Amino acid sequence: MDVIPPEALLEGFPPPMQSIANRLRELVRETIPEAVERVRPGWRLIGYDLPIGRKAVYFAYVAPEIEHVHLGFEHGWAMRDPHGLLAGVGITKQVRWLTFLGGDPIPADLCRELILEGARVAAMTRGERMLRAMERDGEPP
Repeated sequence: MDVIPPEALLEGFPPPMQSIANRLRELVRETIPEAVERVRPGWRLIGYDLPIGRKAVYFAYVAPEIEHVHLGFEHGWAMRDPHGLLAGVGITKQVRWLTFLGGDPIPADLCRELILEGARVAAMTRGERMLRAMERDGEPP
């Protein structure tokens, strides 16, 4: 399989979306320097894997579209979101995301907070994620 550089994926999108996507990529790489960035062509996004021992877990993505860009989290359903920023509840069972339109400010500190949380949750076992989600939602374990 040919490796597609992120820049090649982004070429097909309007310049404002390229700029947003590149800023989000930068935030992920700054926040989790060990993250492995790679294009997932079937999903038309840039995914991030977190190396854990001998394996890697998929934890985040930057997904450009014509009118906006998503910063998403594979296990967002189990993440703590104290600011209520993540979208996707009632749309997907697992994934959650932020959406940025052209001209939107990118709140770097909030994005970093969610990126760290996304990596923490992805590194957990499924049971740990379920327990965390129950505790977050006030349900007894």
